[in-house]
Amino acid sequence: MSWLQILLLLILAYTLIAVYIRDRGLFADRIMFFGPIMAIKTERVGFFDWFQKFRRLLRAYATLGVVMVVVVSAFMTLALLLAIPQLLVHTPEPTGIYDPRNILAIPGVNQAIPITAAVFIGLLLTIVVHEFGHAILARVEDMRVRSMGLLIAVIPIGAFVEPDEEDVEAAKGMPKIRMFGAGITNNIVVGLVCFGLMFLLMGMATPLSVPLVQGVYKDFPAADAGLQGYSVITGINGVPVTSQEEVSAFMDGTRPGETVTLTAEKDGVERTYTLTLAEWPEALASDRDSGFMGVYYYNAPLVKEHLGNIADLGLLAPLYLTIAPIDAFIQGNTQQLAILLADTPEQVAWKEPFPFFWGTVHLAFWLGWFNLLVGMFNAIPIVPLDGGYIMKEGVERFFERLGWSRYAHRVVASISGFVTMMLILLITMPMMVAAVRFIMTVS
Repeated sequence: MSWLQILLLLILAYTLIAVYIRDRGLFADRIMFFGPIMAIKTERVGFFDWFQKFRRLLRAYATLGVVMVVVVSAFMTLALLLAIPQLLVHTPEPTGIYDPRNILAIPGVNQAIPITAAVFIGLLLTIVVHEFGHAILARVEDMRVRSMGLLIAVIPIGAFVEPDEEDVEAAKGMPKIRMFGAGITNNIVVGLVCFGLMFLLMGMATPLSVPLVQGVYKDFPAADAGLQGYSVITGINGVPVTSQEEVSAFMDGTRPGETVTLTAEKDGVERTYTLTLAEWPEALASDRDSGFMGVYYYNAPLVKEHLGNIADLGLLAPLYLTIAPIDAFIQGNTQQLAILLADTPEQVAWKEPFPFFWGTVHLAFWLGWFNLLVGMFNAIPIVPLDGGYIMKEGVERFFERLGWSRYAHRVVASISGFVTMMLILLITMPMMVAAVRFIMTVS
């Protein structure tokens, strides 16, 4: 089933359910509709009052978070400023990462986001982490919380807390800024913690020297015999083998032109292949006189070393990992990191330290990935994003001290509008250029 068919089925199911609920007036006190978006809310929010007992600690946490949010906001704005000129000079085709469907963060539609339990749980918890940050700091700063809920448009697309509008309007300066910044702060902190946990978990996994064939060389014996990638070699000429070393030791005793019978297992099915061995290609080993099958193996120890090198980047490691889904599912898994994101054949080459290990790794990755990206995106100084409201409050208070309050609105609108324009250009430029090229070709 294609991504478009999946999307259409999800939209149809959601539409039928939403129309049924709205037309029959079901759960009128709990469910509201804003156009096609369904909001499920509750006014049972008294448990947020509990956090007032930790007022001093949470204010200190949120104040440090504001500093971090300002830094991230500046970084994201600078990144947009640097990216736009490059995009104008070298505009890519709307394929791969620039494919229009990859603008949408919908699992199964976006090529970089698979449909897995870890993805859905990670996305939902990210939303909760963000919105609870706002609610907790609202109560810490004596702003009432009216309700909270979940926004659904085919899939959960957001959550919300509803602070009392009068209380928010009455708040000024740092209390208001801390409340707006708390969601971003929570996302970034949780994202960093989850990526750290993922590295710790992978440190517990033991790489094995399983003879897992990652791929075959074209026009060589294994490819000619039909051996498929991600098959595990289990025997040669009836002799069982369990490691790459055992396969190499056996092959060292063969010569080009010799015929061998290879048994390999894939997806639980064992098959037999007859290979007439070739000479080693000069590019790989010009001085070897043994027979050559034409396979290359998955190297789990090398992957673990690569992960260690990424971890050594420190706080830059999570930023590096934000591109992992793009590389794994769009660009051919060149970094060999797909094993962190979803179930893959490579897992057979690792010894799991405890049950459900890989599910835990995948959840840690996606929870870290979604939290980090949601936090960074919301830090962009665009109203109505949280970063925009923080910028708005900061500008208004600064201009108020200078006696220039009447200019604050214009400055905020100008900053927000300019950054919005850059973001839209970044997203739409490949599609616009492709459309222009098509029109010019037709005409």
